[in-house]
Amino acid sequence: MSEQSLSLPEAPVATPNTRKVFVKTYGCQMNVYDSERMTDALSKDGYEATEVLEEADLVLLNTCHIREKAAEKVYSELGRLRDMKKARARDGREMVIGVTGCVAQAEGKEILRRAPAVDLVIGPQTYHRLPEALRRAKGGERVVETDYAIEDKFEHLPAPEKAKTRARGVTAFLTVQEGCDKFCTFCVVPYTRGSEVSRPVAQIVAEAERLVEGGVREITLLGQNVNAWHGLGPDGTEWSLGDLLCRLAEIEGLARLRYTTSHPRDMDDRLVEAHRDLPKLMPYLHLPVQSGSDRILKAMNRRHTAAEYIALIERIRAVQPDLAISGDFIVGFPGETDEDFEDTMRLIEAVGYAQAFSFKYSIRPGTPGAEMGGHVDESVKSERLERLQALLFRQQREFAVGCIGKEIDLLLEKPGRMPGQLVGRSPWLQPVNVDAKGSEIGDIIRVRITDAGPNSLFAEAIG
Repeated sequence: MSEQSLSLPEAPVATPNTRKVFVKTYGCQMNVYDSERMTDALSKDGYEATEVLEEADLVLLNTCHIREKAAEKVYSELGRLRDMKKARARDGREMVIGVTGCVAQAEGKEILRRAPAVDLVIGPQTYHRLPEALRRAKGGERVVETDYAIEDKFEHLPAPEKAKTRARGVTAFLTVQEGCDKFCTFCVVPYTRGSEVSRPVAQIVAEAERLVEGGVREITLLGQNVNAWHGLGPDGTEWSLGDLLCRLAEIEGLARLRYTTSHPRDMDDRLVEAHRDLPKLMPYLHLPVQSGSDRILKAMNRRHTAAEYIALIERIRAVQPDLAISGDFIVGFPGETDEDFEDTMRLIEAVGYAQAFSFKYSIRPGTPGAEMGGHVDESVKSERLERLQALLFRQQREFAVGCIGKEIDLLLEKPGRMPGQLVGRSPWLQPVNVDAKGSEIGDIIRVRITDAGPNSLFAEAIG
């Protein structure tokens, strides 16, 4: 998983009373979204975001618990921050340290015990309480807020200012669903993010409209299991994700829609039809399968078979032939045999992936998988992962090369490395570099793909 520092470059000019917050974001897109919303909440209390750790009065580590040794990486970072905090104190300057996100939820008070420099611990369901928790921490209390909130946190979070939305760029994430009820045996999400909760339609549409007013042209809907979203519609009935996408597609000025991450069991007919009916919905689907072995899928509690997964892909491709498929794979799950692994390789060959993420199985404490027998030797996992990634890389390369010569509409997102070059993403989510003199970020221009590099495409403007 990636980690990044989140900052808002066009914050208000600092005043003597302005304090600065540095947020280090680990993991998924939902954590990026959460970091932005926490920063918005803190701005009301006079905090300005900074990319420079040394000038921060408040440091927040927004953590992820998906990968192996996630907590230990956080504690290592906290050790470095402890030393910085002590140096600050010698100079008579304050530094408040907070841990938020999924490691905060999983570890709770243990963080305060192991890291005495930490002032507050906030779980992902309670970060709307951050300003109040910060006030308590400044009063000398060491705060832990990891109970699942009864109130709707999204109702209590302030909307970002238009200037901040504009500074964040022309694409944006929008969380519509949190938590998961699937309880895959390898996964900690149900324990750190809780059960599935869906935001109501009106709340989502209002946030999307504010984003578009701030210059956003592409929105990616987020959820731990986003296609399980079922929210209350304005007509009083329960809507599905396909219904929501249709409503968002009506927003004037919004050019593109995406969503991630999905579960195969929740791809209903309405959502499949949305891929056929909505030009604004990009032809890209991240649909994790994890394994191609029915025996391993059952052990993972995925509640679908390999054949059902392949049939679902075929259904969606029948209505959207241009679809690019992305997936997730775990190799070396407890009990995985050579034949189980070959089943996964056969599934990959059958589907053909444009992108994929693949990992060796690692024990997540507290999950059923951790208690299973038949754990696979690390050297076997490594050999299998190398073979699987070689196949996935070949498919990704074939997909990219197959794009050469295609003409597409490209949303320009940021400057490129070369003078006059701008970068956008193809409908299939690949970075595309183009010489776009005369165009600006936020423009949608017609381009022809001319070449495919290892990680991006190259294009020329046409028309």
